[in-house]
Amino acid sequence: MNSAKGRTTIEVGADGVAIITIINPPVNSLSLDVLNSLKESYDQALTRDDVKAIVITGAQGKFSGGFDISAFGKIQGGNVAAPKPGFVSMEILCDTVAAARKPSVAAIDGLALGGGLEVAMGCHARISTPNAQLGLPELQLGIIPGFGGTQALPRLVGLAKALEMMLTSKPVRGQEAVSLGLVDAIASSNELLNTARRWALDILERERPWINSFYKTDKLEPLGEAREILKFARAQTRKRAPNLMHPLVCIDVIEEGIISGPRAGLWKEAEAFQGLLHSDTCKSLVHIFFAQRGTTKVPGVSDLGLKPRRINKVAILGGGLMGSGIATALILSNYPVILKEVNEKFLQAGIDRVKANLKSRVKKGNMSQEKYEKTFSLLKGALDYESFRDVDMVIEAVIENVSLKQQIFSDLEKFCPPHCILASNTSTIDLNLIGEKTKSQDRIIGAHFFSPAHVMPLLEIVRTQKTSPQVIVDLLDVGKKIKKTPVVVGNCTGFAVNRMFFPYTQAALLLVERGTDIYQIDRAITKFGMPMGPFRLCDLVGFGVAIATGSQFVLNFPERTYKSMLIPLMQEDKRAGETTRKGFYAYDEKRKANPDPEIKKYVEKAREISGVTIDPKLTKLSDKDIVEMIFFPVVNEACRVLDEGIAVKAADLDISAVMGMGFPPYRGGIIFWADSLGSKYICSRLEEWSNLYGGFFKPCSYLAQRAAKGAPLSLSEDPVKARL
Repeated sequence: MNSAKGRTTIEVGADGVAIITIINPPVNSLSLDVLNSLKESYDQALTRDDVKAIVITGAQGKFSGGFDISAFGKIQGGNVAAPKPGFVSMEILCDTVAAARKPSVAAIDGLALGGGLEVAMGCHARISTPNAQLGLPELQLGIIPGFGGTQALPRLVGLAKALEMMLTSKPVRGQEAVSLGLVDAIASSNELLNTARRWALDILERERPWINSFYKTDKLEPLGEAREILKFARAQTRKRAPNLMHPLVCIDVIEEGIISGPRAGLWKEAEAFQGLLHSDTCKSLVHIFFAQRGTTKVPGVSDLGLKPRRINKVAILGGGLMGSGIATALILSNYPVILKEVNEKFLQAGIDRVKANLKSRVKKGNMSQEKYEKTFSLLKGALDYESFRDVDMVIEAVIENVSLKQQIFSDLEKFCPPHCILASNTSTIDLNLIGEKTKSQDRIIGAHFFSPAHVMPLLEIVRTQKTSPQVIVDLLDVGKKIKKTPVVVGNCTGFAVNRMFFPYTQAALLLVERGTDIYQIDRAITKFGMPMGPFRLCDLVGFGVAIATGSQFVLNFPERTYKSMLIPLMQEDKRAGETTRKGFYAYDEKRKANPDPEIKKYVEKAREISGVTIDPKLTKLSDKDIVEMIFFPVVNEACRVLDEGIAVKAADLDISAVMGMGFPPYRGGIIFWADSLGSKYICSRLEEWSNLYGGFFKPCSYLAQRAAKGAPLSLSEDPVKARL
């Protein structure tokens, strides 16, 4: 077989043990080639007289990362034929591997995820290294385990644990897997193969049990108890993911096997898998999977062959909420950090915030006391620039004030070494303005984190015309090291995420002034899958921030912003959101949000100032209408961001919406979702509202042109050629 494709090899030792090795770098994923080759190697081992027992392992210290996800897209698009239902689960694993007259043992190092773990569960025993990761994360892709995992896992670890592992997609380490019964023994990497060989021969000699995972029953709960566990799992799932079908399908498939036996369960699994593979949820989640991995590919930057420079030390200016969050994210990934503030009191407050962030990890059991002390020792405080002489990167996170930031950047230029990256965490101010008074424009870059910075997964990397590709490559590398998903965007007001989403709150305000209920809007948006609606979000970030960012958009995009006095009116009465216990909601001491009847008078006052009247149509909108009236303006702005070349590609905006704003990943991101509805439909709705309620809804030319051709919004034309 050609070595560029995935394959397996077979080697028979003097002891009569055949070692079958899965080879498909980097994680030995199970492409269709690998699966066919695995069956061939297996059949060969079973027919050869010199083979007594079999060990399956993966090349280069990794067992297998699971089914090859890039094949999903090809199967969905009809470019590749799917394996026939049950080919892997029934023919290969259940009827060939598990039913074989020769014992087999899986030798697991690195990772056995998804299909990788399912292959291992088909064997008669499993030996693992202590830190190997074993899990079935298929539900994250909108499907269910399809190689027999729904039947084998409950029989090895019991129903309750199997449900938890599948429904949360969380892997377990080798050490824990032994206590669960998923793995039979632990061995170090260099002892792994020998241990597995001996184990296989011991099974043959009947010195160890010969167990077929699909028919094992001692771990399964009695039927009555099993039904209760399944019922509870269904209730939890409906609550946690009300818009998703596939977790419930997974529970049904597991139940079938427990009630009607493993064969019936395997058939139901095969049938369900085929159906889910073509669902919108699966297509959306597979799109997000690849979009997330594609954000680091930036034409004209990542293709120049530049190597990231080592960042040994980072300085942060400002110990507020953002600065302390960024500092936390950096020290958690072993970067030494200097936190600078203007006086002792602010500095101490900043250091205490970082301490509290780490302490909460210790409390949750995610960090040992020893690790906490080591991590915290990476942070040093400073009140001047003296210690900045050897830093490789500075991130400025002070308040949004242009002249203050300009002053800081000209100071940094004097104190930092000439190679030092000068980054700003501004969310709205133009970077050209910030660096205007320096000669260092080529190393000025935006590093825009989302609050809370040590938790939120997105990092917007903002480049100007002058930012050097090397600096972008460096920051992409830091982003990856601190476990963020970095997205490179151009420089404009609000960059990608905040700019794309400024119409979100404004559309909501427009609807409220014309008669839609505030709480109905938030309910509809939450039901759609956002973590919270626009008004609850305003309360959370605080009205001060809402007004400051809002005014930037009014200033820069006057023709399409909706100016409402609702938030300023409330703020005058000291209602400023959750921190003041009163915003659009009233908050009790547990910070629980409750609707507040007092809001009505503010809405009436704002309506008077705007001079608009209640539109009876808008008082009885369906949830679908609310979702469209609030998100189509967001789609419209996202189109502008694409058209202006602020975003490199549509998929980057999808990831930005999911990771920066909490847009539901199972809808595939903002542009992917819009394309599922069609540019024609979105454009005609916006035109209709634009005629009724003004320019705020007017479709931009990019959207109108796409709609006229009936073309998708994510059409990847060359943006440079398209604009010439």
